[in-house]
Amino acid sequence: MRSVNKVILVGNLTRDGEVSYTTGGTPVCYFTVATNRAWKGANGEEHDEASFHSVSAWGKFGENLAKILHKGQKVYVEGLLTYRE
Repeated sequence: MRSVNKVILVGNLTRDGEVSYTTGGTPVCYFTVATNRAWKGANGEEHDEASFHSVSAWGKFGENLAKILHKGQKVYVEGLLTYRE
């Protein structure tokens, strides 16, 4: 059986998209998406938590994204999840 690595984020951009280029000349757009969740604890107290997700988009797609991504925009991002230390 195959495994699945898929993530969907809906949140707000914390900064404008920024393009940089690899040593081979490939464009990469970097941006951060903030997501929030709220819940009530056992005692009825309300809690809020924000998470920040670093996202990269490669190639011509990333170059075009950088032109339209602006801080505060609501975005939908779908892709795979990787971890770096």
